[in-house]
Amino acid sequence: MLRTLSPRPRRILMTVDAVGGVWRYALDLARQLVAGGDSVVLAGLGPEPSRQQAEEAQSFATLTWLNTPPDWMTRNEHDLDTLQQELHPLLRDYAIDIVHLNAPTQAAGLDVPCPVVAVSHSCVVTWFHAVKGQAVDGEWAWQKDRNRRGLDKAGIVVAPSRSHADMLETCYGPIARLSVVGNGARPGAKSERRESVVFAAARWWDEGKNAAVLDQAASLTQWPVFVAGSLQGPDGQHVGFSGAVPLGPVPHEEVRSLMARAGIFVSPSLYEPFGLATLEAAMSATPLVLADIATYQELWDGAALFYDVRDPSDLASCINGLCNDAQRRRELGEAAARRSRRFSLARQATAMRGVYDKAALATMADN
Repeated sequence: MLRTLSPRPRRILMTVDAVGGVWRYALDLARQLVAGGDSVVLAGLGPEPSRQQAEEAQSFATLTWLNTPPDWMTRNEHDLDTLQQELHPLLRDYAIDIVHLNAPTQAAGLDVPCPVVAVSHSCVVTWFHAVKGQAVDGEWAWQKDRNRRGLDKAGIVVAPSRSHADMLETCYGPIARLSVVGNGARPGAKSERRESVVFAAARWWDEGKNAAVLDQAASLTQWPVFVAGSLQGPDGQHVGFSGAVPLGPVPHEEVRSLMARAGIFVSPSLYEPFGLATLEAAMSATPLVLADIATYQELWDGAALFYDVRDPSDLASCINGLCNDAQRRRELGEAAARRSRRFSLARQATAMRGVYDKAALATMADN
């Protein structure tokens, strides 16, 4: 029997992977949904979480790990075909009302007895468009077709920013039932004392994070630049720093603490569908220096400084100007904190519940 109009509390199955921002997005949203009375089953793909990650998830949700890889970890499209058979026992055993997929490729060919929501946090196709200025080809070409099929199959497609929604339609063409729901984050601590340092956090092995420009700029800045995050990618990618000081992988709570103490936060990304790290820094009233890309202009215009994304001298100039102007740093930090209030987890959870209801109605209409 088709389950469409979800009772309250809802029973939600949410896919997740333990690498990158999707993990933090899923845990924060799931925690908020559970606080509102829903229950959540987190179904993981790819490398298993650390013990600390698993314990955090299991403190409020059911956590299970699948054998199907996330799309970005395989070159063989058919590796993803096992997802349906792995999800069906979970749908049955937990009487799931809503399937929340954190990648549209996971919806392609999926036949389940309840509404499906697919959230596009990023994808290879839009990454190539933004970072390389070209379409995908070769071993990644299948991603475009599978994403397109997933976008068509989902009851509702969600993008975390209007800019990313626009890029999706630039790359894939019109998408029916496309909604925008900005991400949320837990409020961060505010430090009584700022340190004369610049801080950045990302998975630096990803070329889209623009590590080279940040590293070149760091050799020109008055304050030292510290960068948290992995330098080694799952497929052998590697990046090194010489101007900036690499801290390597840092636990999330420590990253939040470093953000709160830093005098300046920088995000140099060429490609950022939303930018959770930037939101977290803003929540601690840390002044923001951001790459001049459409997403950041959309979300942070008037509450950050922007630099030419491929110009390390321009980035260094923005940083040095703030190093010498404490008043401007305070003003920017306060502006960032005010803007960050638009992105509360309560607001995000309310918006996603509305999306789940729309997906249920769309599923009824399609059947």
